[in-house]
Amino acid sequence: MDYELYEALGSANAMQQMSSGQLIATCVCSLIAAIIAIVAMWKIFTKAGEAGWKSIIPFLNLYTLVKIADGKGIKFLLFIIPIVNVIFGFMLYIRLAKAFGKSTGFGIGLIFLNFIFILILAFGDAQYIGPRGIPAAGAPVDYQVPPSEPFNPQV
Repeated sequence: MDYELYEALGSANAMQQMSSGQLIATCVCSLIAAIIAIVAMWKIFTKAGEAGWKSIIPFLNLYTLVKIADGKGIKFLLFIIPIVNVIFGFMLYIRLAKAFGKSTGFGIGLIFLNFIFILILAFGDAQYIGPRGIPAAGAPVDYQVPPSEPFNPQV
């Protein structure tokens, strides 16, 4: 079989067709995107009161992210189960948005435009409230749950 015909059929590897300049540019852009994503996750972790270095360790970063968003980090094991992992991933991003005082719409943005919304969450004015949006013990005063008054039927 003629090599030109073989290449025309599309069986040649894409990496073989890239020039070295294109390959280097792709690698540099990918490296820059990865560094920006790591910095954003580091910032989110520190906003939530966790150590930022946990964002760069595989599995520990997922455990910590689930702990920030849901309160129970061990639930990260749900990502092992097929189909459940997709559903839990959607729920996790919506809960992460709620944990920082954002709406469900922002959570949907985290699902579909992750890179952009993670940057907004990390470098915006969002403050960590607590898992699932329930105020944590050290939350700012404007996020504290007002104390409930005892039931008084003599009004």
